[in-house]
Amino acid sequence: MPDTISRMPKSHFQQIEAKSANARSGILNTRRGPVSTPFFMPVATRAEVKGVDPFSVKATGAEVLLSNTYHLHLQPGEKIIKALGGLHKFNLWDGPILTDSGGFQIFSLSKIRKITEEGVEFVDPKTGDKIFISPEISMQIQVDLGSDIIMAFDDLTGLGLSDRKRTAEAVARTHRWLERSIKEYKKLTKNLAETKRPLLFGISQGGLDKKLRQESLEFVQSQEVDGVAIGGLSVGEAREEMHAMLRFLTTLYDPKFIRYLMGVGDPIDLRYAIENGIDMLDCVLPTRNARHGSVWISDHKRLNLKNAAFTNDAQPIDKNCDCQTCQAGYSRALLRHLYKSGNTLAGSLASIHNLRYLQRICESYKK
Repeated sequence: MPDTISRMPKSHFQQIEAKSANARSGILNTRRGPVSTPFFMPVATRAEVKGVDPFSVKATGAEVLLSNTYHLHLQPGEKIIKALGGLHKFNLWDGPILTDSGGFQIFSLSKIRKITEEGVEFVDPKTGDKIFISPEISMQIQVDLGSDIIMAFDDLTGLGLSDRKRTAEAVARTHRWLERSIKEYKKLTKNLAETKRPLLFGISQGGLDKKLRQESLEFVQSQEVDGVAIGGLSVGEAREEMHAMLRFLTTLYDPKFIRYLMGVGDPIDLRYAIENGIDMLDCVLPTRNARHGSVWISDHKRLNLKNAAFTNDAQPIDKNCDCQTCQAGYSRALLRHLYKSGNTLAGSLASIHNLRYLQRICESYKK
């Protein structure tokens, strides 16, 4: 008989080495194989990383890809993806895939959604159609997509005055939705062996309120989950506020859980997060910046490749970088020319560099 998960799930994370007081390296075991931590996940919102093919993404050192439940539900739809063999066959990514639950859209699409206890109703801005997602529906979509790491459905608030007033309410709802997510997840995966089931992560919320943050983290860690995510940061707060919260949480983590900081990808913040106990991160920043000409070089300095100063610059983006773009010899001058002439190859080449830059940071903390 298959090993079901009616009990607390077996830990799928093993710490290998403490790199410092709080930074650590380890292994996350997924049904598609082990992944070394810490790691950064490139964002493939609608199945593919924008402007970069999956083979080039893989060459940057990426081991896990992130896609979005809400957007894939809208187009092309999880049933179509399932019929085509699942997300991995659909997007040609052979490693693990994590799917965000759709909870982020509660924040990012706040003007076109309505929250109730049952779930969230969105209005498709293109068609006007109403889309309803509940914890149960989110689990169903993610299982149909073939996700290897499934995120519980959560209620994410921003930091505006009206948002802050409902933070406690959102935390309590997130906890109730986590219980419903777990229940539906168990139902959907009850016939899967332990080594064949997708992992389920719960999300801790609480904004910048330390008391709520501690309560939320302790609640999530008490549930039948495989990992703990820290949501609701990098939503407009000052860097110092984010860092203060990461420091506060450091001593509250249960070491058996992998820790995921959602939506953070600036090199400074990535290093700070890892050094305060975080194991995995994601963000659109490296590719979004790259499409606009912004790249990172040594010591987290930034260059704008559209600047006229690079018109005759024969150097690669960074002579110390081992990414495909720099190693192939694409010059700053050529890249500037591509940007100025509207050639999208510029953004693709710069995205490869930025993604590799973040992976190199992660690799520096691995055993």
